[in-house]
Amino acid sequence: MTQQSETTAGPVAGREAAATAGPVAARDDDAPAPLPPLSSPSPLSSPSPLAPPAPPLAEPRPPGERRKWPRSFHDRLTSPLPGLKALARFAREGSVRPGKEGLADIPRLPVAPAPAPRVDARTVAVTWAGHASWVVSIGGLTVLTDPVWSRRILGTPARITPVGVPWEELPRVDAVVISHNHYDHLDAPTLRRLPRDTPVFVPAGLGRWFLRRRFTRVTELDWWEAAELSGVRFDFVPAHHWSKRTLVDTCRTLWGGWMLTAPDGQRVYFAGDTGYGHWFSRIGQRYPGIDLALLPIGAYDPRWWLSDVHCDPEEAVRAALDLGARRMAPMHWGTFVLSAEPVLEPLTRVRAAWEKAGLERDDLWDLPVGGSRVLE
Repeated sequence: MTQQSETTAGPVAGREAAATAGPVAARDDDAPAPLPPLSSPSPLSSPSPLAPPAPPLAEPRPPGERRKWPRSFHDRLTSPLPGLKALARFAREGSVRPGKEGLADIPRLPVAPAPAPRVDARTVAVTWAGHASWVVSIGGLTVLTDPVWSRRILGTPARITPVGVPWEELPRVDAVVISHNHYDHLDAPTLRRLPRDTPVFVPAGLGRWFLRRRFTRVTELDWWEAAELSGVRFDFVPAHHWSKRTLVDTCRTLWGGWMLTAPDGQRVYFAGDTGYGHWFSRIGQRYPGIDLALLPIGAYDPRWWLSDVHCDPEEAVRAALDLGARRMAPMHWGTFVLSAEPVLEPLTRVRAAWEKAGLERDDLWDLPVGGSRVLE
């Protein structure tokens, strides 16, 4: 099945097809943490003296393991999906595109397409290809996150900035991680470009999608589970989001983020698509010493519609503090017009929030599309 033959309903990524959900089932560790202040005199990496010891990490699961999953993951939701009242309000007053003034800054969006840097196995480097797509060099591997190299995704206008790294200039791709199945994160035309023996790490329940497309090395994980490839550890961690790709598969597959850990302990956290909430502090407790957090800052307006599933820039900075991450790189903005905020606003707001929090300017890796940084 190609991307064009799959269906989705609704205009906004993250809530492509709103569906009514009942009360969210209670889960362990599901009590929300208090919202931290934006200002903090301490570095991001300073642990709280009262923080509990980190829970032990799961043993890596066998790669390509075939597993049975629940029919639904509705019990993982941290907020109910929108019901009829929300849909009626959205139809009455919702706007999913900025006006002319909000689009006027498209020529000012930072863009610097370039090849990803070649580094040795002991060096971590990241290149932002746009939206949630990164080229991550870690432990000698090249890992793609939510690769979307297509000019257009289903239900949205064409991308407003070029892909940061031309496909033909990519190094050999050693692995792919997928956060969830929304079209702006799981792009069939891009994935068809990969050799079918490329190792792919996906949320629980999403393996079938790849097996149908003849991928042969597909590993599905639940939250807090892990797998390894050539000494690099891939941990799947929770997110405040949901999943849907067709009219009949709401929350049939899981969603989340990925913690990539090199053999020497260097860590890169890829949040995928998420709202703000208690999972960030839990992730930071379990995986101390995060060197870089790739966090979403866009697709947040109108707030009443999107706050449960997309961080705004100020919440992304709070999330970095919760995680105890040493550095933050913003993503999920400046690529596709998915919501109503002005196109340049996420960048200006995240810079202001970072400064207000008293954090080191050099630790905010606000890269242009195509920009790269090497972890010192």
